[in-house]
Amino acid sequence: MTEKRIVITEFGTYAYPDPCKNIFSRFFSYFKGVEVTDNALVNVYPVGEDYYACTETNFITRINPDTLETIKQVDLCKYVSVNGATAHPHVENDGTVYNIGNCFGKNFSLAYNIIRIPPLQADKEDPMNKAEVLVQFPCSDRFKPSYVHSFGLTPNYIVFVETPVKINLLKFLSSWSLWGANYMDCFESNETMGVWLHVAEKKKGRLLNIKYRTSAFNLFHHINTYEDNGFLIVDLCTWKGFEFVYNYLYLANLRANWDEVKRQAEKAPQPEARRYVLPLNIDKADTGKNLVTLPYTTATATLRSDETIWLEPEVIFSGPRHAFEFPQINYKKYGGRPYTYTYGLGLNHFVPDRLCKLNVKTKETWVWQEPDSYPSEPIFVSHPDALEEDDGVVLSIVISPGTGPKPAYLLILNAKDMSEVARAEVEVNIPVTFHGLFKRA
Repeated sequence: MTEKRIVITEFGTYAYPDPCKNIFSRFFSYFKGVEVTDNALVNVYPVGEDYYACTETNFITRINPDTLETIKQVDLCKYVSVNGATAHPHVENDGTVYNIGNCFGKNFSLAYNIIRIPPLQADKEDPMNKAEVLVQFPCSDRFKPSYVHSFGLTPNYIVFVETPVKINLLKFLSSWSLWGANYMDCFESNETMGVWLHVAEKKKGRLLNIKYRTSAFNLFHHINTYEDNGFLIVDLCTWKGFEFVYNYLYLANLRANWDEVKRQAEKAPQPEARRYVLPLNIDKADTGKNLVTLPYTTATATLRSDETIWLEPEVIFSGPRHAFEFPQINYKKYGGRPYTYTYGLGLNHFVPDRLCKLNVKTKETWVWQEPDSYPSEPIFVSHPDALEEDDGVVLSIVISPGTGPKPAYLLILNAKDMSEVARAEVEVNIPVTFHGLFKRA
């Protein structure tokens, strides 16, 4: 506020240059590094006994989980070789944290590092000090890494999906430091690459030399990934095509009248929840054949003569301009394992207006919806004595503007049938939220 200008570049806004600096001053400041945002507004996750708020940069913020006060900022670059990390780490039941981030690999080419942060040990040393790079995935384009939002993890494998939505690194560095640009200005799409899927052995930290390929899509969220009889089942919330979905989420579009919002959504990549099946055991004698032998899926994986495996998905949810996004499962018991149910936020032409439950086996759905109510990501909380996968409740922050003195509330649903159990209303305006977690008191 004291500067009377935007001083840190964000996703859709760029920092106005210091009027006291000319273009040459800004050029030389480039060599001191790019100043990135510390606005940790996307998610929260535990490391040892601590909790961190995060976005998609190398900075995470340690917070007090009871008061939400900031304790300190932590730079991941000081612990592991990453230039940024996703806001969707995997946290195993023993407290081990896995995440993925961009980095410089061999010969200054870009790569993607899987980082591992161990659980708190008997010596009580900060687990961050023991963080390590477990395995490195190569990048398909030396200077244009793909945008990475999440990844898949099972007890034995790591799955990384490399999409055609790219970050032009040279443009990012030069335009940011000299001309003024935001994150969105540096995105572009590779119209020919499609999607590459990479797999590594988790325990050995070894890449599998199997080239999985499929048609282009955008990807933000993995639903779940698990192993079954020599196959990896990868369930994803996809947006069809190579064009970046975020191109249609500018405020100018979303603030238009409803008919215009719908017109923009009809032009955008269309959403589908999909299941891909990746065979792990490959025999060249099966060239030209579908390698998937699981009886419960229509997904295919065909071995081609160039030794790539072409994947075609099974669609597990699809509706005209209706997305199943921000997926959650009974993660503690079924993360990385065969499962039946997932919970998601329903987007109607990009507008979040419902909460959904999906049976990934039968494709049956259950929906909670109220007029003029806009929910956030559903968070599943298991019953302490649960006997079934969906024994528990679903929590969501709902914004209900213009409906009276209490414009927001915490909604509690029965996770079995999505019926309302209770709501806790508040007399304050709450912004739209992204992700979060449930912490028992």
